[in-house]
Formats: sequence, structure tokens, C-alpha cells
Amino acid sequence: MKAVIQRVKHTSVTVDGRLISEIPFGLAVYIGIGRGDSFNHADLMAKKISKLRIFEDVNGKMNLSVSDVGGEIMLISQFTLYGDCSHGNRPSFIQAEEPALALKIYKYLESKLCQVGLKVKLGEFGADMKIQQFNDGPVTIIYEI
Repeated sequence: MKAVIQRVKHTSVTVDGRLISEIPFGLAVYIGIGRGDSFNHADLMAKKISKLRIFEDVNGKMNLSVSDVGGEIMLISQFTLYGDCSHGNRPSFIQAEEPALALKIYKYLESKLCQVGLKVKLGEFGADMKIQQFNDGPVTIIYEI
């Protein structure tokens, strides 16, 4: 399981010109679910995302989590995080999990984040999404389990 975690001031997701979700500030989390990933991986990912201290405290140090600052999470499924372009110029996505299982793990991850009190909005799984985000910092963390 791979995540690209970005601190944002605002993020919105549209599909076919229709706004489907947005957050005012917090984390945009792009999540890739690979072959062999499990619900246990999602448990570990939820724990890391919820406790990741990448927001500044009063001294300007990255010392606060998304829950500490009252932020929200935009969770966006992105199988292209498993794109392998080491053998040519067209990426292969064979390491990405099959959509049916990936969707179950994605929704499970959402539920685990909600269980710890975070407000989570979703992209639309499998859709051609248009994402607007206003990065803060920028701060981008790549995390892989």
C-alpha cells in the first residue's frame, strides 16, 4: 500500500463537471492499493495518517496532526501509484490490486480513519476525477507499507 500525503488549504473533486466532495483544509491522501495488500495494511496506514505530525505548532515546528488542527482528509484512490515504467515508456499497472478488492480495502481505510474521529471525504473510486488542491507549504510525504 502506498500513499502520497499532502498538506492542503483546500481540495475539491469533480466528476463529469459535478462537485462530489471538498475539504476546507487538512490532508489530501492519494492511496494506491497493490497486489497482496490487506485490511491489516489499511489498519497500519490509518494509524500513520491519523498521527502524522506535519502541521505547524505555535513555534512553527511541524508538530501537530490533522486531528490536532481540526483538519479533514480527502481520500483519493489512485492505482497509478503502482505504475511501473522501468521497462519502456508506457507504465504497467500489474502490481495494482484488482478493482473489486481494492475498493473494499479503500472503504475499510475510510472507516478506520473515521473511527479515530477524523472527518473523511472521498474521491469517486474508478472515476476520471478532476482534482483541485491548494497545497500548503508545500508539504508532501510518501509512505509505503
